[in-house]
Amino acid sequence: MILTGNELQEQNVVSNVLSPLQFQPCGVDLTLKEVHEFASPGKIDYDNKERELSQTKRIIFPSDEWLHLPKGAYKIVYSEIVKIPADCCALGFTRSSLLRCGASIECAVWDPGYEGRSESLLIVDNPQGIKLKKYSRVLQLVFVKLTNHAKETYSGAYHKENIG
Repeated sequence: MILTGNELQEQNVVSNVLSPLQFQPCGVDLTLKEVHEFASPGKIDYDNKERELSQTKRIIFPSDEWLHLPKGAYKIVYSEIVKIPADCCALGFTRSSLLRCGASIECAVWDPGYEGRSESLLIVDNPQGIKLKKYSRVLQLVFVKLTNHAKETYSGAYHKENIG
């Protein structure tokens, strides 16, 4: 079962929402707070003992808040803070307007119990690049009800990260 935007509002699972316009029939739109360019390679291993995340450098929005991004890969940070209930997971989908401009967002599953400000990978495939305004709606987050409460909820390294 997928939770509606109205149910998400009632359950207060997404905070820092800029406008009721973000709540959709099948989820909530997340907005663009920050864009970062990659500055180093990352390291991924089996049990995360040797994991090293790629270093990034924040790209500052100009005074008119429109940022032109050339073709490439970028880390983005959302404005909203999510709190995934123990009986749900969430899946993110690129908004169709972004796809129609030649860009997409890659993201992982939001596990039950995850709480924080999330990040994703923005891929700009358009050879002309893309212009994004700060706080533009870029991703629709869909909450899926689980058949049972999760026995264990998320307690990984990114729990409650970047809430401030």
